[in-house]
Amino acid sequence: MAIDPRLLTLPVAELTSRLASGALRASDLAEASLMRIAEREEAVGAFAWFDAEFVRRQARILDEWRGRGRALGPLHGVPVAVADTIDTGRVPTRNGTPADAERVPEADAAIMERLRAAGALLIGKTETAELGYRQPPRTRNPVNKAHTPGVASSGSAAAVAAGMVPLAVGVEGGGSVIGPAAYCGSVGYKPSFGSIPRRGTLALAPSLDTPGVFAADVEGAAMLAEALFGYDAADPATSHAPHPRLLDAARSTPPVRPTFALVRTPFWDQASDDVQAALGELAEHLAERCFEAELPAIFSECEIHFERVLEAEMARSLVGYGQRRGEFLSAPLRETLERGGAILARDYLAAKDWQSVYRAGIMAVLDRCDAILTPAAPGPAPEGLDNPGSPVFNCLWTFAGLPTITLPLLEAENGLPMGVQLVGRFGEDARLLRTARWLEQTVLKGETSE
Repeated sequence: MAIDPRLLTLPVAELTSRLASGALRASDLAEASLMRIAEREEAVGAFAWFDAEFVRRQARILDEWRGRGRALGPLHGVPVAVADTIDTGRVPTRNGTPADAERVPEADAAIMERLRAAGALLIGKTETAELGYRQPPRTRNPVNKAHTPGVASSGSAAAVAAGMVPLAVGVEGGGSVIGPAAYCGSVGYKPSFGSIPRRGTLALAPSLDTPGVFAADVEGAAMLAEALFGYDAADPATSHAPHPRLLDAARSTPPVRPTFALVRTPFWDQASDDVQAALGELAEHLAERCFEAELPAIFSECEIHFERVLEAEMARSLVGYGQRRGEFLSAPLRETLERGGAILARDYLAAKDWQSVYRAGIMAVLDRCDAILTPAAPGPAPEGLDNPGSPVFNCLWTFAGLPTITLPLLEAENGLPMGVQLVGRFGEDARLLRTARWLEQTVLKGETSE
């Protein structure tokens, strides 16, 4: 049977249904993904590690598993790419740095354990920034290779946007999921802090690090995230509380039409004309379902507090790299670690105190709506691969630990995608996904808000 790479454009829910029924084999999807990678990888550069025979071998095992009538996981046979800061047993995990060029972990990260348990097909490890921070990797924007794909988890965002895989995983530390998704034109979802365990994932800033997912639509993001949610004894940020049924919630119809609060944040003057105009038009489209809300002036200092916590925790988490393998690190990263190491404990703790203050202020807005509507990035992807863009529209929500999702609903005058970011209440990820899918369907179908 001839394999059509357009299989990968089908909704993930349809792919899983076909795989479960036997109408589609894991080997078929694997070959479709390999064909797309052969077509686009040279131009995009999304993968840090990739082995076609490894992919085919996994697919054969998954097909044999189904052929024996065994129970199937929710992602059985679905191709997934994973950022190179997430340990994968007996597969290179190089953390985006030559310091780890020979690193091959023995054990899987918690994320990989859950992907395997769900039956996912690992396609490869995606490019990431140096130690997951801000030095751009070699990945290029799949929409226009002269423009940045963002930074950190950009390989995962680009792999999904280029149609190489339907799903991918990355890690958010302050724009590392939402930014690349917005620039490349995919859905990027960062759940509430502590939702997905981080055991086996490179620790950058433990107070901020949050694994997230990429997909072509909200339903796909919900399906992947649900397979990853849950408690892990090795990650104190996770909870014993049962996690929400994200996929069912995303598919459900809101009991009433959602209400949105357009929050420009104190950084609105950094948004491009394209972003400002597009967000304004979207608010007009939503009519009475959208109102404007302002954050207190003190929120303008969030970037300072965020950077202080980030750099202090990076200096502690990455001290081994600086002390023993500093010659492999870029000058900007060495400077960041030195700066973080010089932060006084009292200043770090004072900055951390602001996390709960900001969250409380944002929750006061969320008491009046279903989700906050705000830019995902200052504009479309900047030109040039050395300019990864600014996380200024992401750090506040990450600092407060709130769930966010970006939808590729807008387009700049130059044809590049722009993301619409929605922010939800802490722990109410299911509601956020339901609201996001409603907005996704409303805009894509051209419905009105009356």
